[in-house]
Order: sequence, then structure tokens, then C-alpha cells
Amino acid sequence: MADGVKPRVKAPSKAAAGEAVVLKTLISHTMESGQRKNKDGSLIPRSIINRFTCEFNGKSVVDVELHPAISTNPYFEFEAVIPETGELKFTWYDDDGSVYTDAKQVTVG
Repeated sequence: MADGVKPRVKAPSKAAAGEAVVLKTLISHTMESGQRKNKDGSLIPRSIINRFTCEFNGKSVVDVELHPAISTNPYFEFEAVIPETGELKFTWYDDDGSVYTDAKQVTVG
């Protein structure tokens, strides 16, 4: 598990049925490409978030594959239609096998 990795999500807690809501995510991560060298001249190993997913009640909303050219602390902003009360689940997959998750409950009313 990489040090200091912290996922953050901003999502509304309430929505109207069928409403498209804006979701914002940010994960603190150094995103080392594997191409930089440290002070002694050896390569710093690649360490990136290589995939991000969002699901609503178990159904895929977004599934993104990331590559070494992505910046430090990847940020995503996207819309999702909320058809019913349920849970948004956000998942980030790290090169080292670590998986980071966050979830937000959205109530339709």
C-alpha cells in the first residue's frame, strides 16, 4: 500500500428520481511513472492508480483505465443518473495490488 493515499468523493446525499448529478473524486497519490530517477541515478519504480470505477447499486457508471502519463492526485468529475435510492461505490486500483474504496448513499425524494 502506498503511503498517504487518501480518496475523497463529493456526491449529493439527495436527488430527484432520474436526475443527473455531478460526482467529483480526487485521490492523493504520487503517480510515479517508472521513468524518473532518484538522487543515486536508479529508476523510481512505477506506482500509479491504474483503474478507477464507479458503480451505483452494483451497476457500472464509469470504468477508467489509467496510464503513467496521468498527473499526480488524479481528479475525476462526471455525471450519473440516479434512478432510485442507493449507494454509489468508488474504487481505485493501485499497481501494488492495493484497492481503495469510498461509498456515498443517495436518497431519492
